[in-house]
Amino acid sequence: MDEPNTPDPRAFRAATRAHQSARSNAKALRAAMTPPEVMLWNNLRGKRLADLRFRRQHPIGPYIADFYCHDARLVIEIDGASHAGRQRARDDSRDAWTIERGLRVLRIPAVDVLQNLDDALRTIHRAARDRIDGPPPSPSATPPPPGRGRIKKT
Repeated sequence: MDEPNTPDPRAFRAATRAHQSARSNAKALRAAMTPPEVMLWNNLRGKRLADLRFRRQHPIGPYIADFYCHDARLVIEIDGASHAGRQRARDDSRDAWTIERGLRVLRIPAVDVLQNLDDALRTIHRAARDRIDGPPPSPSATPPPPGRGRIKKT
């Protein structure tokens, strides 16, 4: 009789195969990057953007992220014209899977990378910094009392 916390070996093998498949697909995708991906990669590689380390065509479970920053837990997807219509539903499903695992997905249209690379880089930098540093304090937050909140007894 199986214990309740014992993983099913068949499910583990299937997940491992999917992961191995994603890894081999990622290697092929690195060799066939689109022009917007190449432009962006040339500005992200080697910690060129604010000393953040990015990976290209990085497998995440059964999926392959165009770019991934582990420190920020940030997935960047460059969306071309094919990401409309039926592809949109697949992207939504993939995003939901990724978000459930605590990652943020940032989708940037390929045309934005081609036409305004600096804005795309600023958007990526801001998203990564927000994830690493946390959100800025709310302007409506009440400041702590003087003396770190300790009350002196007299």
